[in-house]
Amino acid sequence: MSKLPSALSATDEDLQMMLAAQAHIGSKNCDKQMAPYVWKRRVDGIHIINIGKTWEKLVLAARVLAAIENPNDICVISSRPYGQRAVLKLAASTGAQAIAGRFTPGNFTNYITRSFKEPRIIVVTDPRTDHQAIREASYVNIPVIAFCDTDAPLKFVDIAIPTNNKSRHAVGLLWWMLCREVLRLRRTVSSTIDGWSVAVEMFYRNPEAVEKQQADEAAAKSAALAAVVGAEDVVQPGLQDWDVQGAGTTGINPAQAAGIAQDPGLDWSVEPGQTATVWAAEPATYDQQGAAS
Repeated sequence: MSKLPSALSATDEDLQMMLAAQAHIGSKNCDKQMAPYVWKRRVDGIHIINIGKTWEKLVLAARVLAAIENPNDICVISSRPYGQRAVLKLAASTGAQAIAGRFTPGNFTNYITRSFKEPRIIVVTDPRTDHQAIREASYVNIPVIAFCDTDAPLKFVDIAIPTNNKSRHAVGLLWWMLCREVLRLRRTVSSTIDGWSVAVEMFYRNPEAVEKQQADEAAAKSAALAAVVGAEDVVQPGLQDWDVQGAGTTGINPAQAAGIAQDPGLDWSVEPGQTATVWAAEPATYDQQGAAS
């Protein structure tokens, strides 16, 4: 039976979502510190996690995060590909810092680096893949919240949320629930079922689907570029058959426009004050040697 107040208790829909995402499926190995969170062991050796304790630890972690005044003092970390989108979404919704991908050594201990951070608490997806962040947090006394499977080591972990951190659906769902509970405790969203309109699918990332989407977008851009280049190379019909005859007679006669009687022998290309000279009509002159000049 849950010891939480009714306002923080899990609904039937929450429990069904956790079961559908297989958040209760553990691994065949079980750490001795994770044994209290195991409900039973199946015949095939798989340990089943008690989702009631999962919810209690999830609410405890949300209460701790909501008690921090400055949301930027919270750092959410995920080296697993399935949790990278989740930490980015949680950071965007709550104002926390997100480290998605490889954790650079020295982020919490080497103050010379540009990526140096001093968070008050960190949340990691897996204690195994995010071991570097947990180890550095232990050096500078930073509390650690972690999503832990049955075989996860709990060294330097202060709050362990038992769940299946190897399932892409379970990881996205638990991050979504953690973000929702933090916003509810901050009174940012309502505690009703439809109080937070963000779908759980937004916290889930399928790397194969993302790669396919990027490939489709690149192919669409290439096709559009090829279509533009092909349209520039095609010559429109009729452009090479222009009729340029009579181009010299299409001008306007200034004398006719001014209403002046036009002299047929008048040459408009002659400068003012000069008369037109027809060189072919003048007689040729010869010097004494008989050469024409």
